[in-house]
Amino acid sequence: MLAFDSSDTPPTTEHAIRKPPHGNESYLALVWRRLRRSWTGMAGLVLVGLLLLMAVFADFFAPMDPKATDVGFAPPQVMSFHDKDGNFVFQPRVYALSDSEELDPVTFQPIVGMDYDNPRLLGFFVKGAEYKLFGLIPADRHFFGSTDGQPVHFLGTDKFGRDVLSRAIIGSRISLMIALTVVFIVTLIGTTVGMVSGYFGGTFDIWLQRFVELVLAFPQLPLYLALTSLIPVTAPTNVFLGFVIVVMSALGWAQMSREVRGKTLALARIDYVRAAMAVGATDRRIIMQHIFPNVMSHVIVAVTLAIPSVVLLESFLGFLGFAVKPPLISWGLMLQDTATYSVIGSYPWILAPVGFVLVTVFAFNALGDGLRDAVDPY
Repeated sequence: MLAFDSSDTPPTTEHAIRKPPHGNESYLALVWRRLRRSWTGMAGLVLVGLLLLMAVFADFFAPMDPKATDVGFAPPQVMSFHDKDGNFVFQPRVYALSDSEELDPVTFQPIVGMDYDNPRLLGFFVKGAEYKLFGLIPADRHFFGSTDGQPVHFLGTDKFGRDVLSRAIIGSRISLMIALTVVFIVTLIGTTVGMVSGYFGGTFDIWLQRFVELVLAFPQLPLYLALTSLIPVTAPTNVFLGFVIVVMSALGWAQMSREVRGKTLALARIDYVRAAMAVGATDRRIIMQHIFPNVMSHVIVAVTLAIPSVVLLESFLGFLGFAVKPPLISWGLMLQDTATYSVIGSYPWILAPVGFVLVTVFAFNALGDGLRDAVDPY
């Protein structure tokens, strides 16, 4: 008989059965785990979150009333931690702008200088211009600004003396709203048409794809300009904005439908889809329960990559004057002030909306690249 050694005790269940790592995690948990490993994807996610937060609470983050006027084409005011004698102080400040008697030899505008005798102290959650949060709640608190409510211009002013930073923050609301609305409509129409066309196939698919090719064959830029120019100048701003969204959506859904159709053609031949057909499942159930969840990963990535394209398109059309009309504010509309080289050379700070556009494009592209790798965790 073999002696039993206490050191040879059989392993416990916890040690004997080892589950594969992350084996019980859901699909969304696996996607999140992969996305967290991508620093570009996480950077894009953080920036997108900050951009959306800024757009939703634009009035709160804007330090000034975007319609208030001051000195025209005033340079940016630099935040300083020194008083006029050069001594270090803990509370940041900016110095007021004042016109001198000298004129710019190019533009013949008064040269603007700093008034070091009147510092304006800065702080957080300060009182300023009144606004209505979400259009309902009266408020006058701003995230950052002067403690005495005096105007500050961190990015300078435009030709009418309006604060560029405040207008850029308020303009993010219109620019992002147009982009998100257009991409939502494009995704809804493109995904539906693509899945239906790829699933049913046959003559229906052939004729539907000829129509899609007809839409793709249109030269989009001339068509954008032609359609938007049909709107009367006296039309209400909401009507004009809605028409711009409809035009962009009508010309943008075709590419999405072609991509989704290709995915659907591959999915329609998989065994579980054929098994559902064999047991008599309805077409609607097969499309919604078996095909739609499997194309969603591609659609999500396509959405994050389509939003920057719409932002760039709106900025370009706004620069040409075919997108947003005053009194609305958008990044493209603000860039109309940069139409002449002399203005850019003398007042380069009016190019500040370009920085907002670049950050937005980078944020959504980085998030899309991170999601592209994360949606296939296996």
